[in-house]
Amino acid sequence: MPDNPHPSLQHIAFIMDGNGRWAKKRFLPRAAGHAKGAAQVKRIIEACAERDVRYVTLYAFSTENWARPSDEVSALMSLFLKYLQSEVRTMRDNGIRLRVFGDRTAFSDEIQAAIALAESSTAGNDRLHLSVAANYGGRAEIADATKAIAAKVADGT
Repeated sequence: MPDNPHPSLQHIAFIMDGNGRWAKKRFLPRAAGHAKGAAQVKRIIEACAERDVRYVTLYAFSTENWARPSDEVSALMSLFLKYLQSEVRTMRDNGIRLRVFGDRTAFSDEIQAAIALAESSTAGNDRLHLSVAANYGGRAEIADATKAIAAKVADGT
């Protein structure tokens, strides 16, 4: 296993963008681009783990992505569920801890359960911490934080 050539490099974040354009250039459906991008993510995570990068964050699906065509959103949700289910054992066996952040309530019960299972199955791992931003957004995050602060003020804490 090669060492991290830059030991100070401990956290890498990726914005998962451009998969639809990649597919369009090849006259493929957008879903094919998303599938190709997901496969690349697996390779990226493996490479980061091999190089002792401790933290990887994937910005995968923002709140704005719900406005995409319904067939594309459906394909993205199917892909998310597929990888949650198929990669949990690999993550667990390779010391990768998964955390998903963002508002999970918009996801199907099946996806929410798969997230919970993947997180609990990998909770004891510490080789690489993989965070996936799913249904996140800057405006939503600020609004949620403001509501939480207001609730604490109202409670007197």
